[in-house]
Amino acid sequence: MLKWLDLPPLWLVAFLLLARTQAKLAPMGLSFGMRWADALGVMLIGVATVLAIAAIIEFRRHRTTVIPHMQPSELVSSGVFARSRNPIYLADVLILTGFILIWDAVVSVMLIPVFAMLIQKRFILAEEMRLKQAFPEAFEEYCRATRRWI
Repeated sequence: MLKWLDLPPLWLVAFLLLARTQAKLAPMGLSFGMRWADALGVMLIGVATVLAIAAIIEFRRHRTTVIPHMQPSELVSSGVFARSRNPIYLADVLILTGFILIWDAVVSVMLIPVFAMLIQKRFILAEEMRLKQAFPEAFEEYCRATRRWI
């Protein structure tokens, strides 16, 4: 049960709530400058949405799991996975960044690297270990050819 509560989207929601709370309760008189920040934030969220959808479609096309705690049935290295080994997690980071910009949550910028490190430690490293065990040679080659994030 606990592993089903430990999912990246729930961590993203938690970090979004932290950023929103900071923006509302402790703005500290800081600001990004609304026009460019809003535009960039919306753009990042849009790019992230397309990236995540493309990654999920690629997982479905290869008939393997999207769920981090499950054993993959295939190593997916095509589509958006040819550019990033973790496009959905990259999308999560972009979504967090986009909302921080839109909400003018300047202090919450520090949450971005914290979130990325948390995702890497809690999910990416374990997923990579499962892939390395299931597809040793193919995964090693994939790692040489494709970066973890971008």
